[in-house]
Amino acid sequence: LVIGNWPEPPGELHLVKLHTDEVVCLVAEAHPVVRMGPRQWNAERYLECEHVAPTPLISITPGVIDERLRMLGMRRNVVVRSAHFGLIPLMVAQSLVVLTTGRLFCSRFVGTLPVRIVRCPVSFPPLVYYQLWHDLTHTATSGRWLRQQVRDAAIEFSKQAMPRRRSVTGKKEA
Repeated sequence: LVIGNWPEPPGELHLVKLHTDEVVCLVAEAHPVVRMGPRQWNAERYLECEHVAPTPLISITPGVIDERLRMLGMRRNVVVRSAHFGLIPLMVAQSLVVLTTGRLFCSRFVGTLPVRIVRCPVSFPPLVYYQLWHDLTHTATSGRWLRQQVRDAAIEFSKQAMPRRRSVTGKKEA
């Protein structure tokens, strides 16, 4: 069983959609963007910022954020790549790098680290997370049980999704 958010999941695998998430930016509370108004925090400023990009250990292909930017003819200034996704919020809290990812992941760190969620000034489609599996395990009782547990956990996780927060502009964010 694999959980992923590829824009186009492999066609040879079975899949079930688990969750859809909005793309946002996570920044340190001391980051200049926190004090910017919505007109100042624009695509140009976003691209000029220093970014941290989650990167799998075994992949050299761009992630969904960089691939989307490439399709839009844009390129961000990635200064750090990390395969250790869970450590990235601490990097963000202790520097001026910007993390662009799903709101649900970012919301886990607001209140525990000196970080803020800000809207992303570049339009990204929602991140869609799937569970995928091979045909060899499709009918196995244990495989069906595991997929149901993951599906139930994803539903519960989505229900507990963060409450509405105020953005850096003072408006409520979803």
